[in-house]
Amino acid sequence: MASKNSGKGTPEQPWKLRTPSGQSEFTAYRDEAATPPALVVQVGKTELRYQLRCLDDVVAMLDAHGDWMPLGSADEQKPAAAGTVEAWARAASNPVKGFYGMKKGLRGRFANYVPPVLEALGRAELEHNPKNNRMRAATRR
Repeated sequence: MASKNSGKGTPEQPWKLRTPSGQSEFTAYRDEAATPPALVVQVGKTELRYQLRCLDDVVAMLDAHGDWMPLGSADEQKPAAAGTVEAWARAASNPVKGFYGMKKGLRGRFANYVPPVLEALGRAELEHNPKNNRMRAATRR
């Protein structure tokens, strides 16, 4: 089941998305004027920001991985399980050498909010189970 979304990914018309489990709604948009450019996620009154380059970097990582990868979403204060998208998004070995999240204390949950954006863009496939979801790069046809 692909996530249903609307919007254009702008501040005026953000994407309206659901988390992989489908339990929560959120909005997201590109802020290319920010330094560095950001993917802005609004969850209720909480704003999270991830470096916008994550949209390209995670797809490149998934292409190299070549198969489904567990999401493993976790708050910043909790460790991310090894071998998950969340762990990669915090790793010193990723292209930004650490967290893609930009605001200390709110740098986690990458695997909860970025994958639905990639799915909406047609760049990734995402599972939508109650828990233990996975993602992979969109198949080329």
